[in-house]
Amino acid sequence: MAGLPLEGSERTLHYEARVEGRVRRERTARFTVHLRSLRDPKGEQLGGLVAQVVKNVVSERSHLSRDQYAEQFGAAPEDFQRIRRFAKEYGFRVVHDRVVRETHARQAAHRTVELEGSAAAVQRAFGVELLRARDLHGIVYRTYQGPLSVPQDYADVIENVLGIDTRPQGAPRLRVLRRAGGYEGQKPAGAGFSPIEVSRLYRFPDGLSGRGETIALLEFGGGFRRQDLGRYFRGLGLQVPHIRTVSVGADGNSPSENPQGADAEVSLDIEVAGAVAPDAKIVVYFAPNTSRGFLRAVNAAVHDKLHQPSIISISWGGAESTWTLRDMQSISEACQAASVLGISVFAAAGDSGATDGLPDARPHVDFPASSPFVTACGGTRMTVEQDGSIQESVWNDAADSGTGGGISAVFSPPDYQSGPGIRVPASLDPSVGPGRGVPDIAGNADPQTGFQTRVDGVSMVIGGTSAVAPLWAGLCARLNEGLGRPIGFINTLLYSVISGTPGALRDILIGDNDTTGQLGGYQAGLGWDACSGLGTPADGAKILAALKSP
Repeated sequence: MAGLPLEGSERTLHYEARVEGRVRRERTARFTVHLRSLRDPKGEQLGGLVAQVVKNVVSERSHLSRDQYAEQFGAAPEDFQRIRRFAKEYGFRVVHDRVVRETHARQAAHRTVELEGSAAAVQRAFGVELLRARDLHGIVYRTYQGPLSVPQDYADVIENVLGIDTRPQGAPRLRVLRRAGGYEGQKPAGAGFSPIEVSRLYRFPDGLSGRGETIALLEFGGGFRRQDLGRYFRGLGLQVPHIRTVSVGADGNSPSENPQGADAEVSLDIEVAGAVAPDAKIVVYFAPNTSRGFLRAVNAAVHDKLHQPSIISISWGGAESTWTLRDMQSISEACQAASVLGISVFAAAGDSGATDGLPDARPHVDFPASSPFVTACGGTRMTVEQDGSIQESVWNDAADSGTGGGISAVFSPPDYQSGPGIRVPASLDPSVGPGRGVPDIAGNADPQTGFQTRVDGVSMVIGGTSAVAPLWAGLCARLNEGLGRPIGFINTLLYSVISGTPGALRDILIGDNDTTGQLGGYQAGLGWDACSGLGTPADGAKILAALKSP
């Protein structure tokens, strides 16, 4: 049976990767099928509901429950039956692991089915040849070239297929403090700030600790050691937060004993969020570092009826051009679901300037930060003067290390970036039209002024926009507690209510994010800009007051 090309599923090799051969036909492949929303195929009703939620965000709540979302916007039961027929026809098995062994309501909500079969079956069903490739780091992954095809009888049901390609999709957006000899293992005396110090400098509202809130941290590798957390939080005079872990098709909490690897990201996220909002519960979702892993992790947190996160923090990402269009759309739809469920999503904007670390010297923005349903977090350099005043500029070390930011080549300008006083510039890439501007807000990220952490028995100072996402997540937990209800999708409020409140945000006026010296980068300036967004929290208490005002 001839297949129809799945537009936007095209894959090419990683930069400097090479093909090492074909995947053996008998090898097993597990993948995710993302189904259409039969009740809202074009997303028009969901888009209208997002607007309604935003309009009523400070007054009466209009957020849906998870069951209501599944009923109104989930996949139809008959579509699940059709995918089971597809699986039987092509020799696949429906996988019932711990994540998908669930009620129909939850499965319908995230509109996915997990399938498993031989490489030969995958090639026959989706019209591709499976290849083994090795990237410049020596990691071997499964891939294909060109687009996937979907059998005609099922093309109207299948919106995307994730997991055929298993390349490492994201990277932690952090930077460890450098000194003359390279990366330092031990924290230099007096270097960096504790998260508590940063929260005080930003005047986060007093008397609030995130009580009653749950922060979801999405991690795609590494792990943490509880003895490190105990020593770290005791050193801050705090109890260790209530921490739970969830494995989403991964090994779960698996510290590597490499304090400058993925463990640094996991520990940084927990320590920053936990110190800023010490009474919030923290749930760490571990998933494989693939596009499939990203979608499953977001879905697991968004539709988790046991832990019910109110805030999601994502400190991993990759340049838009390294994802497929379909994968970005699937993950962005999951973040859109979060917005109508009253869940705030914060994501790091990247740590390699306007190029996002790609070697083509062209401008790129980081995904998932570029999703219009995510609050993208950029980075600044914070210094404290002798009189206690704060000075901040765009974080840029001029050595391929600085805040991400720019114009999306994928997502259109959202409504909240078209209001009075918001001017989103043209992309530095003339081939890219108007797009969603990144970031939305910023925070302290320069490793020279970074966060004191403890990773694998080592005290370190870590910066990067990785630290900004959990910082804002912790602030959001305090705001939710102060409001007595979840903010949910905060972007429209940031661009209207909060940015219009004198003294709530600190507008960053100095610096740019050209870390190459060739591209020009995006300049900071009055109002929103594509390197520091609307700015940093000048006074978190004023942000709360603005949200409480009529």
